Amino acid sequence: MIKREKYIAPIRGFYKSDLIKIITGVRRCGKSVVLEQVMEEISEISDNIVFLNFEDRMVTESIDTWKDIVNYVNEHREEGLCYVFLDEVQEIEGWQYACKTLRVHDCSVFITGSNSKLLSGEFTKELSGRYVDFRIRPFVYKELEEYAEELQKTISVSDYLIWGGFPKRLEFASESDQRRYLNDLDETIVLNDIINRYKIRKANEFKKFVSFILISNARIYSAKSIADYMKTKGISCTSNTIQKWIMYLSEAYIIDQVKRFSRKAKKELEQSHKLYNCDVALNSLRCGNNRYDISHNMENIIYNELIYMGYEVSVYDNNGREIDFVAEKENLRYFVQVAYSVAEDKAYQREISAFSGLDQIDKKILITNDDFDYSTSNVEHIRLKDFLIKNKLD
Repeated sequence: MIKREKYIAPIRGFYKSDLIKIITGVRRCGKSVVLEQVMEEISEISDNIVFLNFEDRMVTESIDTWKDIVNYVNEHREEGLCYVFLDEVQEIEGWQYACKTLRVHDCSVFITGSNSKLLSGEFTKELSGRYVDFRIRPFVYKELEEYAEELQKTISVSDYLIWGGFPKRLEFASESDQRRYLNDLDETIVLNDIINRYKIRKANEFKKFVSFILISNARIYSAKSIADYMKTKGISCTSNTIQKWIMYLSEAYIIDQVKRFSRKAKKELEQSHKLYNCDVALNSLRCGNNRYDISHNMENIIYNELIYMGYEVSVYDNNGREIDFVAEKENLRYFVQVAYSVAEDKAYQREISAFSGLDQIDKKILITNDDFDYSTSNVEHIRLKDFLIKNKLD
């Protein structure tokens, strides 16, 4: 497996900290691999390491309680700072007490946990600020290419636009096998990480809601508009229920809600957000007859790539003209517009006109899948295949 330096680097500064290091993210995005890679680094400077994988039946049969975790660590550690790695620790009831106990007894604790029992909203409740969390995401294109090369395979941009970046899918030879793996993963995420966890009684209705959200990525929605749509399908849900369900998807890292800002009002538009999937495969799995939603998937992928690059991202309403992204980092701001193609004059005029009225100092970028260069005197055109290998927008 490739080394995910982008995620390991921020963790490195906390190796010796008494804060509990939580590695989190959507199921099967590579959390355990990052944990293992951190452990490998630390093994170069210390032998005082204890590792427990709670998906291993031999581990769970011998450890039943949080006190068993503490006792196991104490029995296997050496004197001095001990590095403790607990993978899928939520399998043990009261795991938080083990983490809090170990950290005050000269242990640097690292944990991962599946989103069925360990969600972002619970960190504060369970660990009371004694933690720092690091979110891992599925592969971006650069990582996907690197892993494909390691497996002696090739990966195309088109494949990425449809099937996204869940790492393990590349280990399967055929598209049908990849699709079967992704379908099983999708079902596990929705069933285990949300329906069972929150004891949702209207499971069928919730699954239909999830399908609607995931197949409608890169679109602006309010809770009311979704509730109104569900009613047209014979499913009665209040806006409050929809908002709660959206929160469940966000806490499980399945979707991101991106804020919208109005140029005219110069403030956040609070009633609606733009929703992006953690991985575009969750859209493509729901498409029939190979009619994949390439244009919205492309926008979703560019969002994921911008986040990977370290930008703060929002959506901008420029006097009624939507600009897909405002990307900000280190006091630099970029307005980014996305279109699959602007070869047709109407599409070109629509996308370019979205930048009208913006300050000349702000950098304006148009990303398309076209090969021809459509740059103007104040708008830089970047081809998708070139954007995907960039590390920053400059």
